[in-house]
Amino acid sequence: MLVGVKRETRAGERRVAATPASVRQLMKLGLDIAVESDAGVQAGHDDAAYRTSGADVVARLGHVDVLCHVAPLTPDEASALRPGTITVGFASPAAELPTVSALAQAGVASFALELIPRISRAQTMDALSSQSLVAGYRAVLEAAIRFPRFFPLYMTAAGTVPPARVLVLGAGVAGLQAIGTAKRLGARVSAYDVRPASADEVASLGGSFINLDLDAIEGSGGYAREMSQDRAARQRELLAPHVAASDVLITTAAVPGRPAPLLVTTDMVAGMKGGAVVVDLAAETGGNVEGVKAGHDVAVPGVGGTVTLVGMKDAASAMATDASRLFAANVANLVELMTVDGRVVPDFNDDVVSAACLTHDGRVMHQPTAALLKGVP
Repeated sequence: MLVGVKRETRAGERRVAATPASVRQLMKLGLDIAVESDAGVQAGHDDAAYRTSGADVVARLGHVDVLCHVAPLTPDEASALRPGTITVGFASPAAELPTVSALAQAGVASFALELIPRISRAQTMDALSSQSLVAGYRAVLEAAIRFPRFFPLYMTAAGTVPPARVLVLGAGVAGLQAIGTAKRLGARVSAYDVRPASADEVASLGGSFINLDLDAIEGSGGYAREMSQDRAARQRELLAPHVAASDVLITTAAVPGRPAPLLVTTDMVAGMKGGAVVVDLAAETGGNVEGVKAGHDVAVPGVGGTVTLVGMKDAASAMATDASRLFAANVANLVELMTVDGRVVPDFNDDVVSAACLTHDGRVMHQPTAALLKGVP
């Protein structure tokens, strides 16, 4: 069977769905690999590296049995696939409904990495976690670049420089990576999450967990779930003094398939000191911070100066080499799970395979997405 690796064309996307190392992994399964020319250049892998790994490098992919990609396909790309083609990559099903419909109509068996279940045996395929790790690290670097002070404490002959106070909202994979990175840079770090069970993980990284004395909000698969408007308002009220006391605020909260929850209002930002920096990792899905713009820095009034709102966009792609290393491994591991005797044959009795399947045999298999396509709220 022929596995094709797509050259990403979406603006800002620098990652690639297969690296030379993952190509070798797939070839050991008896699969043939074709990589579009320059697919890995922005991730640090030239065509020669893919040829050395055993892949064919082609100017343009023709018909393939399995298509590996990073960004969601366009409706035109989906419609051009042959019936029975298998796709593996991100799909953003709730935001890319025309593509989902096109995949179903084309008879494509599509597997969305966002839908990989958070169970132990699927950890090596969990691209949301691997890419969130990259994004959390990058968020701290972006904040440090813009912050007009040091992160660590310095005691010098000229006086003492106090450490920066960093507050992280959301203690999932991205949040925990942000906490650990900020701590390694010497900042004083605190964090909040609606799941109290996160407190031990925050403490293990050297952060202080903020307990707002609110009921836990735990969703499926370890994710948070949406909260009522009254509870959200109360949470913002209790968080306000913590936000005001921070020099750097990093927000990472997301609810799968839904717009990002609003955690920080304009009034809360206005209480921060001039020079403070806010980095919103959820900017592309609406933002956790009011007034944030994905891909842009916005200066807003603070106390005695301006506060910089940083709307992160393509955060993982900004570190394309390591992001691709992890993503390609996730893709290869899922393909390996579905491969038997040199053929990719999905076993829908496998709970990982069935959960990750978005479309198959002309139908939308992921029920929440199917409901959205039917206009069911």
